[in-house]
Amino acid sequence: MIQEIAPHVYHNAFHERKSIPTDLVTIFFKGKTYLTETGLFPTVAQVKALGVGEEDLVYLFEIDDVAFFLLWTVNDTVKEALVESPTMVFRNMEPSHLALAGATALHLSGWYRANRFCGCCGTPMERDKVERAMRCPKCNNIVYPRINPAILAAVRHNGKILLTHYANRANASRYALVAGFAEIGETLEDTVRREVMEEVGLPIKNIRYHASQPWGFAGNIMVGFWADLDSEDETVTLDQTELDEGVWLSREEIPVEVNTPSLTHTMIQLFRQGKDPQ
Repeated sequence: MIQEIAPHVYHNAFHERKSIPTDLVTIFFKGKTYLTETGLFPTVAQVKALGVGEEDLVYLFEIDDVAFFLLWTVNDTVKEALVESPTMVFRNMEPSHLALAGATALHLSGWYRANRFCGCCGTPMERDKVERAMRCPKCNNIVYPRINPAILAAVRHNGKILLTHYANRANASRYALVAGFAEIGETLEDTVRREVMEEVGLPIKNIRYHASQPWGFAGNIMVGFWADLDSEDETVTLDQTELDEGVWLSREEIPVEVNTPSLTHTMIQLFRQGKDPQ
């Protein structure tokens, strides 16, 4: 999965740090990212050669001893010198630890830019010097990075797993698990029950936690659960605003995938291999 980067180590503790020439810079503009011709992040030395100043680099995190920065102002000179790419390029970026870096930087970039003004008094926010937060200098309102909790539900019955397909998503080419966001006042287990009932109209039991995954592409923390159908009736009733298909597949009917970056497809492959909990 995207967060499995050993032997590399991700360090997310916040601290003020000046860049050095070999550090890396993440660049986002209007839904795109900008990389070198070799498909990698440019170094600090490369972006400073394009006229970028130290004050325009926002520290994000480190992997091993390399710091990653966000370029705050993306001018035409920078864009013309680099290669524009869709941000989903991070899903399969190599070396693989850079995929986590790209997705996490995308998450933080979106949060920083969505909180430039105080939601309480409208004053321009400032980046805090002590912790990863945006602070209002007028009313002292503090905003921390937004992380959306979402569940994945792998529902099984009689040697089959329930897979779904998203409606109205042009890039949704594969089956997925039932998924959805936790709501105010409910546990993650309650979210699993509610989402399965809402999306496919089925009761479930034996809900068991599997694993979690940061998914910076959408600002989420994904939490995967196994569950069993609590009925002999496998009839799927789709929420057609969310899904256009829901099917029960046996292990043999699931295509083989390797090196899956997402928790969704990792769990599907575990089921295919018979490695799901019994």
